[in-house]
Amino acid sequence: MFSLLFLHLLLLCRLNVSASFTSLSTQGNSSSSSISSSVPPRRSCDELVVCKPGIVLPVWLPQDISTGERAGRAVLYFSCLLYMFLGVSIIADRFMAAIEVITSQEREVKVTNSNGEVTLTKVRIWNETVSNLTLMALGSSAPEILLSVIEVCGHGFEAGELGPGTIVGSAAFNMFVIIGLCVWAIPNEDSRKIKHLRVFFVTAFWSIFAYIWLYLILAVISPGIVQVWEALVTLFFFPVCVLLAWIADRRLLFYKYLHKRYRADKRHGIIVETEGGLAPKGIDVIMEGKFHEINPSNSTSNSTSTIISLENNKEQEPNREEVIRMLKDLRLKYPDKDLDQLIEMANYSTMMAQRKSRAFYRVQATRMMIGAGNVLKKYAAAGQARRAAAESSLEDQDLANCSCIAFEQAQYQCSENCGTVSLWVTFQRGTNNSTCLVDYNTENGSANAGADYQYTHGTLEFKPGETRKEIKVGIIDDEMFEEDEHFFVRLHNLREGEGPPSSDGVENSKLRLVEPQLAMVTILDDDHAGIFSFVQKELRVSESSGTIEVTVTRSSGVRGTVAVPYHTEDGTARHGIDYEQTQGELEFINEVTSGILKVRIINIDEHEKKENFYIILDEPKWLKRGISDAPSPEEEEARRIAEMGKPVLGEHSRLKVIIEESTELKTTVDELLKDTNMAAVIGTLSWKEQFIEAITVLGGDGEGEEGNEGDQLQPSGCDYCLHILTVFWKVLFAFVPPTGYWKGWACFIVSICVIGLLTAVIGDLASHFGCTVGLKDSVTAIVFVALGTSIPDTFASKVAAVQDQYADASVGNVTGSNAVNVFLGIGVAWSAAAVYWEVKGEVFRVEPGSLAFSVTLYTIFAFVCIGVLMLRRKPTVGGELGGPRCFRICTVFLFIGLWFLYILFSSLEVYCHIAGF
Repeated sequence: MFSLLFLHLLLLCRLNVSASFTSLSTQGNSSSSSISSSVPPRRSCDELVVCKPGIVLPVWLPQDISTGERAGRAVLYFSCLLYMFLGVSIIADRFMAAIEVITSQEREVKVTNSNGEVTLTKVRIWNETVSNLTLMALGSSAPEILLSVIEVCGHGFEAGELGPGTIVGSAAFNMFVIIGLCVWAIPNEDSRKIKHLRVFFVTAFWSIFAYIWLYLILAVISPGIVQVWEALVTLFFFPVCVLLAWIADRRLLFYKYLHKRYRADKRHGIIVETEGGLAPKGIDVIMEGKFHEINPSNSTSNSTSTIISLENNKEQEPNREEVIRMLKDLRLKYPDKDLDQLIEMANYSTMMAQRKSRAFYRVQATRMMIGAGNVLKKYAAAGQARRAAAESSLEDQDLANCSCIAFEQAQYQCSENCGTVSLWVTFQRGTNNSTCLVDYNTENGSANAGADYQYTHGTLEFKPGETRKEIKVGIIDDEMFEEDEHFFVRLHNLREGEGPPSSDGVENSKLRLVEPQLAMVTILDDDHAGIFSFVQKELRVSESSGTIEVTVTRSSGVRGTVAVPYHTEDGTARHGIDYEQTQGELEFINEVTSGILKVRIINIDEHEKKENFYIILDEPKWLKRGISDAPSPEEEEARRIAEMGKPVLGEHSRLKVIIEESTELKTTVDELLKDTNMAAVIGTLSWKEQFIEAITVLGGDGEGEEGNEGDQLQPSGCDYCLHILTVFWKVLFAFVPPTGYWKGWACFIVSICVIGLLTAVIGDLASHFGCTVGLKDSVTAIVFVALGTSIPDTFASKVAAVQDQYADASVGNVTGSNAVNVFLGIGVAWSAAAVYWEVKGEVFRVEPGSLAFSVTLYTIFAFVCIGVLMLRRKPTVGGELGGPRCFRICTVFLFIGLWFLYILFSSLEVYCHIAGF
């Protein structure tokens, strides 16, 4: 209905314009000069296409040549054109990687927790919608935009047909062919819906209005003349489009979004409190891909609260369960794989499911197309190496070059009748090979010098080559029953050679005391059989621990041989399911202070597991070996003393064992659930890395979720052919600054300059190819140039349609890009030309004929396309993309048919087979 109404209005406008032309032609000579100044001359359909010098490339002379030579020139021009398109795609890869780095930048904000504590967290600086319509739209449409600008500026600010024709032709290809292929690409009766419908409606409106406006300024407002205000308004529509899309994204209307402060919320995560302004009916703020909606009734009149959730708990749990289930499935499916390989495969799958930007899909598609491999598989395969590198801290690297002195162990034990106890000090020599001195002395704990041990102090001298020294401390024995006591030995005043000790005990940074520099010595009483207990009341273990070892200690005595029975008892954990039931006896021989019992934990990889069982110690008993039935008086006295100090249970005789989710599993799952910064995946940090990537051939098609069974994919013959074909461009563009420089801006600036240079050559090649085969620039633009510049976007949208959960990345971005093409490509070029001619006192003339007809045709077909997409949201289809096979086939044939009709009618109009404007 709307398309028919719009077509009727266009025909009326055309009739009115034609009538005005007819009335003007009947006027006298005085009026004819006025007409010539306001209306451009009508183009001739029977004129021959003549090659003209380009901006960069001259005309290939002579032009009067045979048919065979003309065909050879056409093949050469076309081959060069394809190779230049390939070069633009590769440098656009670098350009989009820089954009990903720029838009991934974060800033720290203060977050107030529920308890009032203020912490710092990071949020994205760039809003996703704004970045899609600005930098990312510029990145994907840079060739079309720059071609239009360069054509106008390079031909003396005269209007050309190549640039505007490429913009409209590219818009038609994007709207019909790319969306049609995305509809078909969704597999197995699946479907994809546009999630942010408000933003899509805004961009869809502007993608159609932009071309309506283009028709109005060409054929209605001032036919054949583009005035300065018309061109500037065209350019001004770009920020208006971005602003309205941002408002639709944020659900903000007449809402002051200034002076933000952040606080934490138990249910929703991070709250943005905004001072002043009216609370909207519903606020939906997008930050890092997480969405929440709040009830404005909870907000006060002086402030509104907008939720920015960095971690959506309701969506996180199913994802976590899914990751754990995926790890289990991989472990069962590939029992011969080690854990690192399984994590690599799971990491690749989770990154495939992660939401990605338009820039990432463009880069991934381009690299797959040029034989550079799958960036996700490459990043996942290097994950283990990155984790190992991260674990080595700067402190460890520093210690590797230092000479370190410490006790061999932090705790020592001895019985009170041992006489002396030996403590060992070790010297780990780094680059230092000189004589080092360190002082030591004993310090009281519960044991006192002179009563329980002998006070000791002195200096240890480590000569070159010596790495171990002994400290001996005398122990004083008595016949009284005592609790276990302890004292300390401290190292201090480390120095080199015979120099005086420094104030901090270290003379230089290459020589230092490290932990443990304080050792504790426990004196065990030998007049009692001992008190037996666990070290702690509770023990937390991982479900992947396997067989755990539990320590039972013997304190306050070490005399005699004692047996301690034990057994396990169910709590919330059940034997045979969570652990294996165990019972037995621990035997402590004379002067043994600890024993180990073992219990096996059954691993079932359960998410957030927290079950418990108990290990219970029973009453200890004597094992009176070597005592006869008729003891001697000496043996009787020993038994009497032993009965006074019989073994007993201590305070912790019942140990609660809590089985928790595997720490390794939890760490792995947390790592897999963590959103990977895609800027790190596609960005580069050094020129060395770029040149290595440029000459390296990688395999992989990126379609599977687990790769080639987790192994490194081998390049195919096609990969090698593509690499050979593109290695010149890849090595050349490796000179572009890495994305790690200037936060991506250095790569951004250099890349767009290179794209502009290549685009100027493409424009000349396209024009020369067209004139060689007899095609006019408008036809060459809407067919060949538009197709060449849109191929990378086609692959990117197809990958996005398959991998993304929603259709926004593949459908929504097409409409936004089409609008930006007009507002920037046409707006910038025509604004510069209109101002130039206005300064010279003349007008900027643009023939409306072919361009106005092409714009009208595209606009009508675009209405049909968007209407079909909205009808596909019904439950019978399920979404804009995919759906039942019959609906998919019908939609694809319709969209591809619209594109063919657009090409056919536009070409017929150019050659005057049908009437134009």
